[in-house]
Amino acid sequence: MKNLQKILMISLLTMLASNTFGADADVESRLKEALESALSGMVVESIQPAGVDDLYEVTFRDGPTIVAHESGSYFFVGDLFSVLENGVVNITEMRRNSERAKLMASVKDSDATIFMPEGEVKAVISVFTDTTCYYCRKLHAEVPRLNELGVEVRYLAYPRYGLKPAEKNRRGLDELVSTWCSQDRAATLTAYKNNESRPLKTCTSTLVAEQFNLGRAVGVSGTPAIVLETGELIPGYKTADQLAEILGITE
Repeated sequence: MKNLQKILMISLLTMLASNTFGADADVESRLKEALESALSGMVVESIQPAGVDDLYEVTFRDGPTIVAHESGSYFFVGDLFSVLENGVVNITEMRRNSERAKLMASVKDSDATIFMPEGEVKAVISVFTDTTCYYCRKLHAEVPRLNELGVEVRYLAYPRYGLKPAEKNRRGLDELVSTWCSQDRAATLTAYKNNESRPLKTCTSTLVAEQFNLGRAVGVSGTPAIVLETGELIPGYKTADQLAEILGITE
């Protein structure tokens, strides 16, 4: 399966090689005018070739990405796939991964809560997490094994009930704020995920809100959400050994 994925990746990159530049200025202007006129209130943020003749990916500010014909007369909402000799590749998802990887690369080490392997780091995963969700706790129990396998785990805060939850749902947000305001974030996060009682701390840090918004920007819709270095988003729980297989790590 991994070899097939590599073959598909190479084929896709070859196919897209001639579409690495931005859209033609005339096409960009025509598409922007047609779509913003038809879709009242929507503002085009970027336009780039979709990898297929006459089709362009158009991203709206604070909105979706669509695929539009260069004339601006037709568009569809959804993913664009390429049927190759060796299989099928989701072109739209490939582009999402690229943009997601750029956004994730902007996160400073000092802003994450990191669990490091003792030896060689073979791979890095970023995990958007809440302290109260069952599968976040279940995944956290896999962290020692992940570290043993050489996987660095970088936690980012993602309160699953949002930044303004109802009072009955405040616990996760409060514990994440307390974690990111603590001197030993790793120990504090582990304690909360083990359902241990700890005094709640507050501070002037805005990291929880920033990371929640980053999560929304990269497509997180629930916790846990795992992002690989490639930008691939893996929603939900996976065991350490399952993740190692995805990452191509062997003992």
